Amino acid sequence: MTAAGETRGSSATVIAGASVGTVFEWYDFYLYGSLAGFITTHFFSGVNETTGYIFALLAFAAGFAVRPFGAIVFGRLGDLWGRKNTFLVTMLLMGISTFTVGLLPDYATIGVAAPILLITLRLVQGLALGGEYGGAATYVAEHSPPGKRGLYTSWIQTTATFGLFLSLIVVIAVRTNIGEDAFKAWGWRIPFLVSALLLGVSLWIRLRLNESPVFQKMVDEGTTSKNPLTESFGRWPNLKLVILALLGLTAGQAVVWYTGQFYALFFLEKMLKVDGVLTNGLVALALLLGTPFFLVFGWLSDKVGRKPIILAGCLIAALTYFPIFKALTAAANPQLAAASASAPVTVVADPASCTFQFDPVGKAAFTSGCDVAKSALATAGVSYANQAAPAGTPAVIRIGAREIASLEGSALSKADFKAAKAAWTKGFAADLKAAGYPAKADAAKMNKPLVVALLWLLVIYVTMVYGPIAAALVEMFPARIRYTSMSLPYHLGNGWLGGFLPTTAFAMVAATGNIYYGLWYPIGVAAFTAVVGFFFVKEMNGNRIED
Repeated sequence: MTAAGETRGSSATVIAGASVGTVFEWYDFYLYGSLAGFITTHFFSGVNETTGYIFALLAFAAGFAVRPFGAIVFGRLGDLWGRKNTFLVTMLLMGISTFTVGLLPDYATIGVAAPILLITLRLVQGLALGGEYGGAATYVAEHSPPGKRGLYTSWIQTTATFGLFLSLIVVIAVRTNIGEDAFKAWGWRIPFLVSALLLGVSLWIRLRLNESPVFQKMVDEGTTSKNPLTESFGRWPNLKLVILALLGLTAGQAVVWYTGQFYALFFLEKMLKVDGVLTNGLVALALLLGTPFFLVFGWLSDKVGRKPIILAGCLIAALTYFPIFKALTAAANPQLAAASASAPVTVVADPASCTFQFDPVGKAAFTSGCDVAKSALATAGVSYANQAAPAGTPAVIRIGAREIASLEGSALSKADFKAAKAAWTKGFAADLKAAGYPAKADAAKMNKPLVVALLWLLVIYVTMVYGPIAAALVEMFPARIRYTSMSLPYHLGNGWLGGFLPTTAFAMVAATGNIYYGLWYPIGVAAFTAVVGFFFVKEMNGNRIED
């Protein structure tokens, strides 16, 4: 090989090329999550607030839903075409679809076509990302020297956090420079449009890379797979490994990852009513402080193994999520925590009059006293308990020792109900304020260092489960079908179990009234993975990956 070829294929160039390109792809994908509230306003304005937010999260999750299909399509191509060529295609698809979101007309301009087009672009992003991770992780691992595979591939693991961090920084910079009103009206589009510049840089970097030496050797020897899908999923020995990789590794890794980075962001802004710019800044700082630990745990996995670190992260997270998020409430919104303790809220209503307030088409009318009460409390970010009342009993809200009648609008016309609800909501807001419940978190009373420390701890859990995962998956599967085999369990875990976490957890909170109830979802999955992984997954550290 020439000197130039050696430079192009050096370890630093390989890691930088795969990692930097993936940072930009994750920036594109996570930008949507950071701007979910603005997406609700511009693309789902025809529905009520709670439904709109859930619907926006579902649109966010739509990109995750198709990731396993992207893993199959592009994983197969990666085992047929090569690692480099495939993740060049995925990056191009991601960048173009994200740029287009910045140009998309909103609901007020083209009606229902707006959310349809938005979700279509999200699906394209998800397909592309489904093929990206497996290619980047495989490419770096197949360049890694023995004994350093965990460290080298852990650089890939930093990319998702850096991508989220970059998206937060761009959003903060734009909001600060143009003002909140301009950002809400049109400035939210700028971060999407900026992705065109990032795409150009990514393509330039990746075009300079050579193919993986392991794949090139298989091509030279004629040993590449002719049918990666059949070999990966049609033969039990390999299919069994795919199932174990999902249930014993990536499922728990995914929910810990999304809880620590996305659900924490949603929890602060939606549940605790912390200002959006401040929330983004606090999360970004915690990510900046925690990201180096991806490399620490990747390096450590070369010494002690991948399995102990990943499963320990799952188990510790499952045991400590409740106290961490309760401490986060006390630190981020102490007035809310104090009011919840001194004046707990209970909705007392006939269960038959309470409905699950999710209306994707915006046609349902939630006019019962129970529905009005729960909608007002959810909008205010107030946690509440439910108490069944005898059939036909009018709904009431207890705030401490005080009892407030809810608005019963079932017999009112649409116009009369709207006017009556506006008046009732104004009075109810005053009742909450009198009981000590704040409309917004007071930044002056927030314990910001403690908030950052708690968010940092959540990120540390993320680094434990995510830092060694690429090396663990690469080592589980043979080279000829590696791209296909490792991509599917990774994206089933991260695309479905992880990607739907914010939507599922928020819906659980909205249904029960308990702002912590959504945590049962990641706790259950992480604990299950810890058990399955401990008993059934073999340690793969040190395995040959050339075969």
